Amino acid sequence: MGQSVTAPALAAPRRAIISPLIDGLCAGGLSLLVLVPLLISGRGELLLISVGVQAWLTALVNMPHFLASYRMVYRTRDTIRAHPWAAIYVPAALLVFCVFAVVASRRTDFFISMLLTGQSAYLAWHYTGQAWGMTATYTYLGGTSFNPVERRLIRGGLYILLVWHVTWFFHLAYDQQIDLTPLYNIVTLAMALALVMGLVGFGLNRVRTGRFAGVRALIPWLAIFVWYAAMARWGLPALFVVQMAHALQYLIFPMRVEANRTARGEYGGRVLRHMVLYLIVLMAASVLAAVVFPLGAMAVVTSWLGSRPGEVVGFAFLAFLNIHHYFTDGVMWKLRNPAVRQDLFGHLAKAEPAPVPAGAGTSPASRRRPKRRTR
Repeated sequence: MGQSVTAPALAAPRRAIISPLIDGLCAGGLSLLVLVPLLISGRGELLLISVGVQAWLTALVNMPHFLASYRMVYRTRDTIRAHPWAAIYVPAALLVFCVFAVVASRRTDFFISMLLTGQSAYLAWHYTGQAWGMTATYTYLGGTSFNPVERRLIRGGLYILLVWHVTWFFHLAYDQQIDLTPLYNIVTLAMALALVMGLVGFGLNRVRTGRFAGVRALIPWLAIFVWYAAMARWGLPALFVVQMAHALQYLIFPMRVEANRTARGEYGGRVLRHMVLYLIVLMAASVLAAVVFPLGAMAVVTSWLGSRPGEVVGFAFLAFLNIHHYFTDGVMWKLRNPAVRQDLFGHLAKAEPAPVPAGAGTSPASRRRPKRRTR
């Protein structure tokens, strides 16, 4: 990745996105409190809540994390012009393909399957990238940074998890067509290597800097191992819980950006009033998008094209949201951009300009080189 950035002297010892406690819980702490006891218990199935409750959680947690990222892209004409691929070209191409896949489903499910397969593979990149971004950002907020060797060890382990996630999906979805069990077992064993690589990376960082990277830096890294352990044990039902945890992990970052922009004088400058309005609108739009739109779209497509296209339009709608969000996340959260750093870290000590965290490339779902984010 990029060159290592020396952590600056901190004016405040406990810097945070929201607060140390809230950051820790949202970054993965809550999911650890839920999933670790369940994994230890040896529970055979994961049925924590009803389907109806799942739907409401999707509307109140998962959908807001999509719409919050859209707010980042479509906030002004300037942000749209600054990110034409995220704002225009990619969603337009995705929309065309989704419509084509739905229409083609009258004859074949191949294109819908392509869409869902691409979404699932991209999701692995998204999850592991966000885990690294969280780890890098909270290491920075804790007053230290990773050097290239430490970064390669920790990120290298996360790349192994990425391969596991993709293999898990294909093993689950295409087991009737091809037996991937041997490969899946090998990659699952390699997760132990990923864990060791990460621990060595954190250990070397501790020896070099004389200080621990911090609990908040460790939590998102550890959480993704626990998430994947849950997915390995319980399959798709666990993915719902993991997605909720992932969405919660993300949400505090666009919220902080919104608050910092308001504090700078945008939106009238009254932070509390604006943030209450922001959350109300975000939740209302999320309920509408999660509950009303897919059902209405299915009804319309069914009347136009028949029952089969109507059945798959919900999958196409979610695939569009997911893939566009993954791409948007990678584009918007580049901390090499001074404006992005100011938006995210502007509430911290004014004496420092919030340099890029070592290895941070794209934010809440960062994954690239010398840029980085907070996923």
